[in-house]
Amino acid sequence: MPYVTEKTLTDIVRERWSDIPDARLKQVMQALVKHAHAFVREIEPTTAEWATAIDFLTRTGKMCDEKRQEFILFSDVLGVSMLVDAINHRQKSGATPSTVEGPFHVPDAPAFTNGANMAANAPGIPCFCTGKVRGIGGEPIAGATLDLWQTDGEGLYEAQRPEIEGVWMRGLYRSQADGSYLIRTVAPIAYTIPMDGTIGELMNRTNISHMRPAHIHFALQAPGYHGVVTHLFEAGDQWIELDAVYGVKEALIVEFKKMPAGSKAPSGEIMNEPFFVVNYDFVLEREAQAAAA
Repeated sequence: MPYVTEKTLTDIVRERWSDIPDARLKQVMQALVKHAHAFVREIEPTTAEWATAIDFLTRTGKMCDEKRQEFILFSDVLGVSMLVDAINHRQKSGATPSTVEGPFHVPDAPAFTNGANMAANAPGIPCFCTGKVRGIGGEPIAGATLDLWQTDGEGLYEAQRPEIEGVWMRGLYRSQADGSYLIRTVAPIAYTIPMDGTIGELMNRTNISHMRPAHIHFALQAPGYHGVVTHLFEAGDQWIELDAVYGVKEALIVEFKKMPAGSKAPSGEIMNEPFFVVNYDFVLEREAQAAAA
């Protein structure tokens, strides 16, 4: 075996990591070694700086639990999450575009009937989301699952409300026979990404915005169609072009129409307070169509 020098080390390590039967793992690990070594060669960290980096990653891992994922947040603010999403969703068909899931999705949301309020007792202005789930050809999709999660009217997710027991600001809905859906919630507001952890430490050493524009997360699934994880962003939000996680796509910017007290809501009731209405049709691509594209 050749002894290493600064010049030969990368080639020797890549050769060692070529002894992997799994072809994909071999490709991944050799690329990782190549680019990790190139990164180190470019910045030439001191021993103390490298120790700081290891400590940063260690503390990032310790902040992760079933409701908080600091590593996802790290991936998000570096734009890596959106790049992975873009690579895996190269759509040319007119389907609703995807965007990042983010670090706050909690699985197994409770089921709500069409039009039910998933934000009971939450602070914020009432908001109704309505529209249809349909295929690219315009056909209505009945029984599609819409998994929602969002901040309340104070800009906080469930994971940021330790004082609240149980489910907060998330729910599972299904489209009706004609593909329509109706959701009652409260309007989200723009908010800062969590700044109390390692990623906050990093962001505080920059002039980069740590704000996210107001949005609602949606994850849709329907038999025979490709699912989509996406957001609906409020048009006109001051942070729409400075999203900390690079998640905004033009097709996902929608009007949050504010209605005065005394107006009829999409649910048919007369509201005694102002409220918002968000109308959006989700378009899903058939699995067969995606395979042929």
